[in-house]
Amino acid sequence: MIFLAPLALCGLLTLPLVWWLLRATPPRPRQMRFPPLQILRTLRPTENDAAKSPLWLLILRLLAVSLLILGLSQPVITGTPLPVSGNGAIALVIDNGMLTAPDWSKRLRTALNIVDNAALTRRQVSLILTATSNTADTATSPFTPRPAETVRRTLTQLRPVPWGVRRAEIAKLSKIHPPGHFGTVIYLSDGVASEGDAAFAQALQTMGPVREIRFPDAPVYVLKPATGAHNTAIAQLVTLPAPHPRQITVRLHTQEGGTLATIPLTLPASATQADISASLPSAVMNRIDRITLNGLPGAASAFLLDEGDRMHPVGLITSGASDTRLTGPLFYLRRALSPTAELHEGTGASLLQQSLSVIIAPDGTLSDPAVRHTMAKWIEQGGTLIRFAGPTLAGHNQENAQNTEAARTADAATDLLPVPLLSGARQLGGTMTWGTPQKLAAFDTTSPFHGLQVPADVTVSRQILASPVADLSSHNWARLQDGTPLVTYTTLGKGTIILFHVSSTADWSSLPLSGLFVSMLQRLIDQANGVSAPADNSLLAPVLTLDGDGVPGLPPPEARSLRADAFTSTPVSEQHPPGLYGPKSMRLALNAGTALPALKAEKPAGPLLDPSGHRPDTHLAGFCLAGALILLCLDTMLTLLLRSGFPGTKRSVKSGASLLACFIMLSPSARAQEAMQNTPPAALETRLAYIITGHKEVDDVSRQGLQGLSDYTNARTSARLGSPDGVIPGKSDLSYYPMIYWPVTADAQVTPAQTAALTSFMAHGGILFIDTQGQDMNDQSAGSSSENFAGDAPGTAAALRRVTIGLPIPPLTEMTDHHLLAHTFYLLHEFPGRYAGQPVWVTREGEAENDDVSPVIIGSADWAHAWAVDDTGNSPYAVIPQGAAQRKTAYRFGVNAVIYALTGNYKADQLHVPALLKRLGGE
Repeated sequence: MIFLAPLALCGLLTLPLVWWLLRATPPRPRQMRFPPLQILRTLRPTENDAAKSPLWLLILRLLAVSLLILGLSQPVITGTPLPVSGNGAIALVIDNGMLTAPDWSKRLRTALNIVDNAALTRRQVSLILTATSNTADTATSPFTPRPAETVRRTLTQLRPVPWGVRRAEIAKLSKIHPPGHFGTVIYLSDGVASEGDAAFAQALQTMGPVREIRFPDAPVYVLKPATGAHNTAIAQLVTLPAPHPRQITVRLHTQEGGTLATIPLTLPASATQADISASLPSAVMNRIDRITLNGLPGAASAFLLDEGDRMHPVGLITSGASDTRLTGPLFYLRRALSPTAELHEGTGASLLQQSLSVIIAPDGTLSDPAVRHTMAKWIEQGGTLIRFAGPTLAGHNQENAQNTEAARTADAATDLLPVPLLSGARQLGGTMTWGTPQKLAAFDTTSPFHGLQVPADVTVSRQILASPVADLSSHNWARLQDGTPLVTYTTLGKGTIILFHVSSTADWSSLPLSGLFVSMLQRLIDQANGVSAPADNSLLAPVLTLDGDGVPGLPPPEARSLRADAFTSTPVSEQHPPGLYGPKSMRLALNAGTALPALKAEKPAGPLLDPSGHRPDTHLAGFCLAGALILLCLDTMLTLLLRSGFPGTKRSVKSGASLLACFIMLSPSARAQEAMQNTPPAALETRLAYIITGHKEVDDVSRQGLQGLSDYTNARTSARLGSPDGVIPGKSDLSYYPMIYWPVTADAQVTPAQTAALTSFMAHGGILFIDTQGQDMNDQSAGSSSENFAGDAPGTAAALRRVTIGLPIPPLTEMTDHHLLAHTFYLLHEFPGRYAGQPVWVTREGEAENDDVSPVIIGSADWAHAWAVDDTGNSPYAVIPQGAAQRKTAYRFGVNAVIYALTGNYKADQLHVPALLKRLGGE
């Protein structure tokens, strides 16, 4: 132990004086009987000396003064310092880039340990950060040594930055302002190689003896865009190799921070990358705005998605058995669209009944006039139709006597063609022709394909020609080198009709075999969903950026706009931090890992030091002063007790304590308290309950969901609900709970004892709230009963039928807004949870006992995720598709269910109030 203020220890010399001052205290009054003779006998001229203080009180006071003096001397228990040798100033070089965020606290403790040891040895410190811009001013150069206390204050406020290290900048700065000789150079490295490492290591070695500190178990993970044209992954994880397998949990978030799903990921030993894929519905996939790694903060381990990453619903019109062949008209379309779009296949009539933004029609699929008429109405409402030519369309004889816009609109509405066509097909190349296959021309600036590179090997050997009308160029998005149209378009109402003048197979051109075909279809689908590709030279301003911990927020003042064509090649920096840029219709994401080179281990710049086993100094001044304050307060209370005449002997204290204990044990309140300790908490306050499934994630969500519903109910109604309980039917007493939430999982099983317990619960007025958590229940009919649940349907639906066999479930009906449960407290017209549009099943009117109160509520909207609140009071799970408004309605339905369980059909009785008042008035 050392003392930072050793002169304060001289105060210990005053302890004898303190002893002499504190040993005398005023005498306590004596209690005597009144006899007069005894009083006269004591009337003697004596000297009244003050009574001495008890020894234990003197020791207490001396200990308090000693602790006060020790606290003022600032004692420090020295830790295990790093072996920092040498004399003179210390150069502390720290990598504070985006890869250091996951273990930043460990790095900061190590740096503070070095600075504290430098303060003890009176050595100055130069703090050099490799990821923060260092000024070239000589007065404020990072090589200028400063007092250790000043550097310590800077370190405590330091956080990692959301971009990479720039070690080459330190090397250049050392040439402009050569640093003086340092006694020691300590380098806290992230262990990842970067540009300019060799010059950086040489610059450090010119400063003085270099000692490098690395953290062997430091997690280094970077999220990058998925590679490959047909890759179905949403992102790619890259890392440094490790000798052992690693388990990582990937979290998918909405922009508001809600968690949509978690994906476990296993990295084998020595693996350096892994694809992140998610098997989720397109409605859920389209709400993913951010991907993070659980427990690993930082901008490198966060991946932002923009509007171009959404999966759009696209319909493919089938024409028959030929669609299943490898050379069928849908083969290349499926291969091109499946990685980036949600495909729906069927006839034209069936696809028009679905919610689609784009419908693709190969040749010969729109021969039915009724389907074309319905398709035209769909296009007028905003749909996009993409057609492909072929032999069937080539035989169509288009009459184009007059070229007016009215005639074009009429043709578009009836034949669904953007421009008038010439009959037949144009043959380019072959034994019977003199021409050669034509190549594609560059795309115009007005075309949605502008910016795409045209491969030299893509040729067209056959096409359908457009009628050479005056305004043909205004409807042309792609052409061949001879100027003939390849892709034409026109608008119809709010929608668009697009025609490829070649077939969707490789018979007429090599376009379907190229990557250009994939890019062209993706551009058209993005445009159909309101996503406009920004011009290459357009500047996109930052609207949301990530900080060093990967938390999204407002852009910093130094953030600048970025050209649209530079997003894939621009590394993140102060001027261009990772985040979202541009307006919503053309928003692009700049991620920290997009332009990051491959991860490689950095070569050490000097001998390595292991920071494990080294601990910082422990300051004891605060503990000493706090102990002195406590002892002084205790001395004050004991002095007051002694002066007030309370017995101070040990025997009297023990006797008083024994009498007090006997009084407490024999009092009725003690017996009542003991009885209350043996009473279940649910008997003392109203609580909701959930059935424990054995799956930790499901049970945690059930607990959080009922806790959120209880808090919402307490804040808005007169009901007072306690914390929810997890119960196991057959083992737990269910009679205390008005409503039990039951999340049914696919492996759910019940025993006869559990069925009997739930039957008794329902018979005595309890309500069983069954939730299949997203499993669609539309297969249940209005007259279904418990027998209808028996069957062999897969997944959760089969589990629901299995667990409800034996329960006294009356005939069910789908709940409407006329049911009592829809206006128990709030007036509701829909009953969503995490998912909207799912039906809710209750007992049919007149079929339930207990005053016609339904003993069961069955649904699949996953209400627990919508109600859930975490320990910080936030809603951790997103709701689909209406967000906060839908969550509010879900809470209101939960309140209605709680009030319905607590009060039964009181609301229905109010319907008879006018008749009762009229009858009373008549009497």
